[in-house]
Amino acid sequence: MKKGFLSVFVLVFALFVSCSPKKEQKQEEAPITVSNDIERVEPPHWWVGFKNNKLQLLVKNPNIANSTPKISKTGISIKKVTKADSPNYLFIDVEISETAKAGLFNIDFTSEDGTTKTQTYELKNRVKKAEDYIGFSSADAVYLITPDRFANADTSNDINSSLLEKNIDRTDDYARHGGDIKGITTHLEYIESLGYTAIWPSPLLTNNMPKQSYHGYAITDFYGVDPRFGTLDEYKQLAIKSKEKGIKLIMDQVANHCGLEHWWMKDLPFKDWVNYQDKFINNKPVTIANHKRTSNQDIYASKADKKEMTDGWFGNHMPDLNQRNPFLATYIIQNSIWWIETLELGGIRQDTYPYPDKDFMANWAGTIMDEYPNFSIVGEEWSYNPLLIAYWQKNNPNKDGYESNLTSTMDFAMQKNIIDALNEDETWGTGFIKTYEGLANDFAYQSPIDIMAFLDNHDMDRVYTQLNENIENTKMAVAYLALLPRIPQFYYGTEILMQNTAKPGDHGLIRTDFPGGWDTDTTNAFTGKGLTNNQKEMQRFMSNLLNFRKQSKAIHKGKTIHFAPQNGIYVLFRILNNEIVTIILNKNEDPYQLDLSRFKEVGLDGKKVTNIFTGETLVWDNNITLPKKGCYILTTNKLKK
Repeated sequence: MKKGFLSVFVLVFALFVSCSPKKEQKQEEAPITVSNDIERVEPPHWWVGFKNNKLQLLVKNPNIANSTPKISKTGISIKKVTKADSPNYLFIDVEISETAKAGLFNIDFTSEDGTTKTQTYELKNRVKKAEDYIGFSSADAVYLITPDRFANADTSNDINSSLLEKNIDRTDDYARHGGDIKGITTHLEYIESLGYTAIWPSPLLTNNMPKQSYHGYAITDFYGVDPRFGTLDEYKQLAIKSKEKGIKLIMDQVANHCGLEHWWMKDLPFKDWVNYQDKFINNKPVTIANHKRTSNQDIYASKADKKEMTDGWFGNHMPDLNQRNPFLATYIIQNSIWWIETLELGGIRQDTYPYPDKDFMANWAGTIMDEYPNFSIVGEEWSYNPLLIAYWQKNNPNKDGYESNLTSTMDFAMQKNIIDALNEDETWGTGFIKTYEGLANDFAYQSPIDIMAFLDNHDMDRVYTQLNENIENTKMAVAYLALLPRIPQFYYGTEILMQNTAKPGDHGLIRTDFPGGWDTDTTNAFTGKGLTNNQKEMQRFMSNLLNFRKQSKAIHKGKTIHFAPQNGIYVLFRILNNEIVTIILNKNEDPYQLDLSRFKEVGLDGKKVTNIFTGETLVWDNNITLPKKGCYILTTNKLKK
């Protein structure tokens, strides 16, 4: 009996074990032989773990259209293969499942004659979660840099014999001068010391144009770093080192156009890859954009004007990309995401925002923001009309139903208001009333605090030149910008009063070399050597201002109250809880006693306030004596050293 019971027990136990769930055995895929038989596959690699699990590969190789692609990797499947108009392209739609693992795999392309070419591709693990990509905000101050003109830390890459423009000539405002990525990285400590929390270098991608390639806006390879600026690894190091110093990296991107020497212009994938392609192929003059940006919103605009605006080339050397081609549209969107992941970006600045197809731009921004909900994108809309600026910001109630998905636009209207206010005499309709009424237009914006404001940039006269080299007016402009409910952007060199007064409007001179960025420079703004007293004072002024701004929550997200200008004085307050920051702009040359009773509603009566520039503390009482023309910033908080 015991023997029979034991036999039954053994049998039951064996059945239990056989039916129990087994630990999943790791299926190690066989090692692959790395091959690079294909001329170009873009994106050059991708990642697992995206919300959108679709990937479209652009494949370029002679007669690749006659091949059938095959992928043998768990979790990756080819959903569609599309032949282009050119036989040298294939577009492969791939789906990456949740089970797909990071690693290398091969794509085999078998031609009709049975021969096979193999390309190794890589999927990577994402470095951080999508929600951890934090974009720029009103808590940031942005430093705009033209890399070729900032600092040359590696002279070995100045000239590249494989590229069309080979000369370096610092005496020519439109030639390359040699500034590079390392030049920015080397001077991050200087940028940090000024109080900046974000940098925006103009494009660093390959610009293989025969002349004026220094500015970067005629890109000829959307996945390649221009070797005269450095390498992809150096670009990554810039991102890493910036992050270590609490500085976000904003990438300048261009979805509207490419450079005429872009590699695909020699063999365009589709007949409609660029606009006015037939004219280009037949060596006929192409249509240039009319720059009538209002045609995007104008309910009376003719179809001809709309087409010329959207489809016209930005210049004879900048072909206009046709984002209505779905393959090009996907290419641009994936390229933006690739760079966000590769550099762990803190934002994107999109060039010439109103020029591309606006429905595509809404999809582009929407796709990025859907993947990275805390990210930021600012679009360039060069308009002095707040209605047009508001149109492009997300959630704006546009009558045509257009939703841009764009977090930020650029405030050209405020830029003009600030310059006009300081250059004009004080009358009923001129002077500070321009900034007062300009700021009053914020009712038109969905989120004024997310708009990027500035005094100048790489396309307009330096602010010091615009203000007729008046130092006090320049300080007032800088201080006012820093305290607005905006994201402030400053151009490199503003802190040392760089100017282009000798040639107003000259872009080459506007983008002049930063002194000290080259070993042969006798003046060095990074160390202070050779700077004039005025330049040193401006440098200290901006450092004090922006480092104070960095710690002020009231400036970052506080309530704004301003009072209509009177007697050449304009006063604005930023308020959050117990922190009140006051800026007083004063045009009076002689001492002026300011009656404070008018500002009673702000709640400063009897409170101690400290001048952020002098450290002087006083009690907000009946009046304040303003000893001279200039700006005064007072805070109720203790200043941090």
